[in-house]
Amino acid sequence: MKIGLRLAVPADYDFCKNLYFTENQWILEALHLDRAAHEIKFPDQWKLPEVRIIVADGVDIGWLQSAAHPDGIFLGQLYIVRPLQRQGIGGEIISRLIAEATQANLPLKLDVVKINPALRLYQRLGFRITGEEEHKFNLILDPPSIGKPPV
Repeated sequence: MKIGLRLAVPADYDFCKNLYFTENQWILEALHLDRAAHEIKFPDQWKLPEVRIIVADGVDIGWLQSAAHPDGIFLGQLYIVRPLQRQGIGGEIISRLIAEATQANLPLKLDVVKINPALRLYQRLGFRITGEEEHKFNLILDPPSIGKPPV
């Protein structure tokens, strides 16, 4: 399966929103969060210039949202359709983001819901927990120290 990324277009909004709520339904229920409140916030959180669509063999299978800031690249969202989860696609996408962050010599940052099994993937890839909120851990992966003098 050939995995690619393409820039999102406005017509991708419904795909992204539907996948977001399909994949987060169990979290919303488990944490007793208000889905209606999340639906109200979604349009403001979905920022077209930050969104890329994950494509497998020409078919849209997921999306991610990331943004570069002076202190790091922040991964805000990463979703893959359920039938294709746990097949290495998420790891491949994260590896591409790690490469982008490394090239920019910036850390890669993200938040993950504490009960989300993806936490194990992030920790296997070298992310470390730097803080926590009520339902989330804040994680960071520092750029490689190759060529940097020891501190």
